[in-house]
Amino acid sequence: MKNRARVVVIGGGVVGVATLYHLVKKGWSDVVLVERKELTSGSTWHAAGLLPLFNVSYSVGQIHKYSVALYQQLEAETGQNVGLRQCSNIRLAQRQERMDEYRYYAGIAKTIGVEVNFLAPDEVKEIWPLCNMDGIIGAMQHPEDGYIQPADLTQAMVRGARAGGAEIYRNTTVTAIEQRDDGEWLVRTDKGDITTEHVVSATGNFARQTAAMVGLDLPVIPVEHQFIVTEPHPEIVRRHEQGLPEMGVLRDSDASWYMREEARGLILGPYEAGAPCCYVDGPDKDAVYELFPEDLERLEPYIEATIMRVPAFGEVGVKEVYNGAICYTPDGSPIIGPAWGLKNFWLNEGHSFGITAAGGAGWQLAEWMVEGEPSIDMMGVDPRRFGPYAARGYLKVKNEEAYRSVFTIHYPDEERPDARPLKTAPCYDRMKAKGAVFGQVYGWERPNWFAPEGVEAKDVWSFRRSNYFEHVGNECRHVQEKVGLLDMSAFAKFEVSGPDAENWLESLVANAIPKKTGRIGLCHMLSLNGGVRAEFTICKRGAGDYYLVSAGAMERHDYDYLLKNLPVSGVKLQKVTTQYGVFVIAGPRARELLQKVTDTNLDNENFPWLSGQNINVGCAQAHALRVNFVGELGWELHHPIEMQNYIFDLLFEAGAQFDLKPFGVRAMDCMRLEKSYRLVPRELSIEYSAFESGLDRFIKLDKGEFIGRDALKAWRERGAENQLVTFIVHDVSDADARGSEPIYHEGKLVGRATSGNYGWRVGQSLAMGMVPPELAGGGEEFEIQILGKRHKATITRESPYDPANAKLRA
Repeated sequence: MKNRARVVVIGGGVVGVATLYHLVKKGWSDVVLVERKELTSGSTWHAAGLLPLFNVSYSVGQIHKYSVALYQQLEAETGQNVGLRQCSNIRLAQRQERMDEYRYYAGIAKTIGVEVNFLAPDEVKEIWPLCNMDGIIGAMQHPEDGYIQPADLTQAMVRGARAGGAEIYRNTTVTAIEQRDDGEWLVRTDKGDITTEHVVSATGNFARQTAAMVGLDLPVIPVEHQFIVTEPHPEIVRRHEQGLPEMGVLRDSDASWYMREEARGLILGPYEAGAPCCYVDGPDKDAVYELFPEDLERLEPYIEATIMRVPAFGEVGVKEVYNGAICYTPDGSPIIGPAWGLKNFWLNEGHSFGITAAGGAGWQLAEWMVEGEPSIDMMGVDPRRFGPYAARGYLKVKNEEAYRSVFTIHYPDEERPDARPLKTAPCYDRMKAKGAVFGQVYGWERPNWFAPEGVEAKDVWSFRRSNYFEHVGNECRHVQEKVGLLDMSAFAKFEVSGPDAENWLESLVANAIPKKTGRIGLCHMLSLNGGVRAEFTICKRGAGDYYLVSAGAMERHDYDYLLKNLPVSGVKLQKVTTQYGVFVIAGPRARELLQKVTDTNLDNENFPWLSGQNINVGCAQAHALRVNFVGELGWELHHPIEMQNYIFDLLFEAGAQFDLKPFGVRAMDCMRLEKSYRLVPRELSIEYSAFESGLDRFIKLDKGEFIGRDALKAWRERGAENQLVTFIVHDVSDADARGSEPIYHEGKLVGRATSGNYGWRVGQSLAMGMVPPELAGGGEEFEIQILGKRHKATITRESPYDPANAKLRA
């Protein structure tokens, strides 16, 4: 066994092997994999081998697409038959909302190059004659979907990795992982130690134990998953004797199960309510090829539903029942990318669809390690999307919820209820009393909208305009006409100070940071390739003293990048998110309201736009920033969290004269679209250069070195492929764009919507999206496909509402 390697991959399942394989393909041959027992002996061996392309996450969709394409080539490359059967997949629909989900997904699929067909019930019956079509209104088909033999797939990538110089050590247990003072890692095993530059954790059910070796509390806990294999069925035997095609994978989404042929019989895999978490503290150290006792009683309702839909399933005996562990995260998507707080420690964990994801996950992790960045937007699977709140107790509840939600309709406005409320601002109960309907971001409860008196404070989720549509509109108009209050306490907040703080921040962001005390700048941290990694509002509070604000969902992500770039001395970085609450006061009467509760002069001369000051709010204090994300006169009040309720009550008491009302995040989103304000990772992404995202005025290429500068210049020189534009979408009656819809020009797919909503102040349905630069000048006619229907769309000017920012400057 080697005592030194460039990379040590821990874990010999399909995910770990795929990572090893792709590192070799990227030219890193000095790589090794260690596996405590035999390859595939964890969860890989008992997987059903399905290859579902369906996923409404852009990141996961790209990963799955790559995997299926790779698996088609592996036998030719390695000589190993992988048992790939691209027999297609059919997803049934029993209700219109399900068909809306399929149509929404089909738009996403179109933008990433995944083929999707829609089938009528009689077409389904022709492909799946054993299926009872009662109650089925339609279906969606993936022609390239199917299944594969997981062990054979793993062995094929083993051959490919070894052919490129990789080494694999089986029956080798990692006992400790230590980082040395020089940054290198020491991986200790029962067969000897390996010094390495990079460590990859791909340990499946052991993920939490592996992470604990380096001080991480990883948001992964497995859940039990059962599937049933039947004896052969005479009709399926007969079909094969007649040379008829395999019927393919069948999914009854509304009944929460999948089915496919297996050895002339059937496999049934339900995703049932009540499936428990397992291996909460990890498997036993000697666990191998482990299964749990079957629990068919838990599956009875699903078996009954299956027999109704496919009577043949009840006509043959049960051959075997598998009950094994599948890893889960709170949102059901895997964890792929760098570990927070650690240099060169990489995670490829939490795979609930590990066979489908393995190839793509290995591909992107290898890209990230070798090139310094992934080649696709990976925000949907970034390990840092969860924070410290996602600990053991939370995970047990949320991962079970994620498991039973696999087949639920994935609405774009869905807010899953379990383990909530968890993180609340002090004003939570006051907001609730005013009718707040909450969503959550990064564990925080935030008001999404407010139900007026007499209206039930409850979401009706939909792909179309729903029960909150008119109420959000009323909130937008109230902010436009009077004044509103928005709780944004979930903002991520950081303090940067020290003698080298200014120079350090200049080296991180593309814009020039504020030079004058009290000034505010919008600054972007670029990725190494010249895309956009993060967005910060930076306020200079004094000499060598800066206050940074970024999106609440990005707290751990943004803090990790700041921390990993922090110099050894001269700069102090503090995360202060929970020390400060934030109220946004916005609307034409915002100044009058605030002037009633502070003795600071708020007129334009004393308190101009894009500036900040410490002010009193009655007996309390706040750092007031004259910025907001809705495009009206307003201030953000960043205040000590313990003073929040005092400030809340004072503002509403003083605000009664001006008809102050609360508004929610959904109204904010409508208004930010009217201003063409960007979001990470929608309009701002590593896949688009900062210039393609329209950030020209926030980029100072001549200010000196900063991360991504040279790559951005090179990107501009070789030419842009995209340009961000704002659209008016015409003839919309009940469904606005949401983001990820395909954009067409003269019948040809030319781009992808990044965001969409209804603009209440301009009275038009709006979308933002990327199109080729040569089509971005205006005058061209486009179509945006929303839920399967194409709508005429025309490019409008940047910031269709108040393009001169007169209201912000008022």
